[in-house]
Amino acid sequence: MQRKTRNTLLSRILCMMLIVAMALFTVGCKKDEPETPQSGQETKVTAPAEDNQDAVVGDTAEDGEDAEQAGNVASGVTELGEGTTKFNFSVTDKDGNETNFLIHTDKETVGEALLDLGLIDGDAGDYGLYVKKVNGIVADYDTDKTYWAFYIGGEYAMSGVDVTPITEGASYAFKVEK
Repeated sequence: MQRKTRNTLLSRILCMMLIVAMALFTVGCKKDEPETPQSGQETKVTAPAEDNQDAVVGDTAEDGEDAEQAGNVASGVTELGEGTTKFNFSVTDKDGNETNFLIHTDKETVGEALLDLGLIDGDAGDYGLYVKKVNGIVADYDTDKTYWAFYIGGEYAMSGVDVTPITEGASYAFKVEK
């Protein structure tokens, strides 16, 4: 009788330890933090400026133009790349967290520029590049029923990122959708 009670108690203790270990493992594995840019890439974070004239992303204010009209007010915008053409790029994850970039490039398409900087990755398909990873965050319809949607100027893109020509000062975005 005493042996049976001891075995039951030991089984319950082991089950509790297993439950605690599984809970800790589950919490410890959930990590959706974006990757840092690859080494050798230029990275510059623009801190918020006190005067909006200094906080313009993209075009600069000319001939007394209001800085608000000339571009977006920078608030933690990361500048990446080198080149004469600039465009704004944002990434919105499944939780609605947005990361903003100012991309400098000499590439012809948005896809080329973002691939070159390591900001996107995916698989080549019959309809172009199927983007599965943006800024280190994976969205793959085959595994989690989410995907990366590509936007141009706030509108759902009618072309793939790999064939979309870069327009100076334009805004492009990827957002996780279901």
